[in-house]
Amino acid sequence: MPKLILASASRYKKQQLQQLGLSFETMNPDIDETPLAGESALAQSLRLAKAKAKKIASKNPHSYVLGCDQSASIEGHILCKPGSPEKAKQQLQQSSGKELSFFSGIALCNLQHDIEFVASCETVVRFRQLNEEEIDNYIKKEPATDCVGAFKVEAMGIQLFDYVRSDDPSALVGLPLIKTAQLLRQAGINPLDTHD
Repeated sequence: MPKLILASASRYKKQQLQQLGLSFETMNPDIDETPLAGESALAQSLRLAKAKAKKIASKNPHSYVLGCDQSASIEGHILCKPGSPEKAKQQLQQSSGKELSFFSGIALCNLQHDIEFVASCETVVRFRQLNEEEIDNYIKKEPATDCVGAFKVEAMGIQLFDYVRSDDPSALVGLPLIKTAQLLRQAGINPLDTHD
């Protein structure tokens, strides 16, 4: 099987990709993730996913490099990772009772074979009405300051929602595994076809 690199420093995305039973390395692309003026959350997630994959691929042209990024939009505004408990509280207060769209962009590159496959997955979530005590307790019990939206849907954060709607149940964590597996198969990488 060709060498696969995950262009991410995220432990969450690494754990997710491990679910596919693939052998891979991780490398931190360390790119500027500043949103562009007027850029939509979908466009941002795809741009950054491609930029991450291409940066690592430029140093590893014979490898297949998977880049990924997630952006969220609330009432037309892009949400970023909160970075602190105070900003996490602000995000959760802002999201309370509202519907948000999360866009998970992925890009698979191989420079040797001139391959660039790109895909995205949208997840729509509706936060239930949250009171201040619930928000404070959630942040104390599960600080998700490194997660867009300030929650972990795979853990206690699932209690924050009225519903989660997506074609890929793994997408909200950060890496849409159904789409990822599709891109890998397009590139000829299918762990279900390999024999130990």
